Amino acid sequence: MAWIYLLIAGIFEVVWATAMKLSNGFSILSYSILTIIGMVISFAGLILATKHLPLSLAYPIWTGIGAVGSIIVGVALFHDHLSPSTWLFVILLVIGLTGIKLTTNH
Repeated sequence: MAWIYLLIAGIFEVVWATAMKLSNGFSILSYSILTIIGMVISFAGLILATKHLPLSLAYPIWTGIGAVGSIIVGVALFHDHLSPSTWLFVILLVIGLTGIKLTTNH
């Protein structure tokens, strides 16, 4: 269950980061509220996950999910352009996160 909490926390990290961008500097109330709700859910999920997972696993995976998810949202929603070499490092990040998960006893 801890891994599910961590996955949800990572997804909501992407939600709040996206909503923060859409809030236009917290000038759009609905996106500002969504940012705060996303932050609360994201941190709550991380808190629940770290009850059963070591911080050395939970935190980098949480931030990694948020980083990769935000990159994907940035490209898909905001039309961010990434060079091929940047995509290579995104792939390496995903491989690293997968490796951390696969090599843990939790």
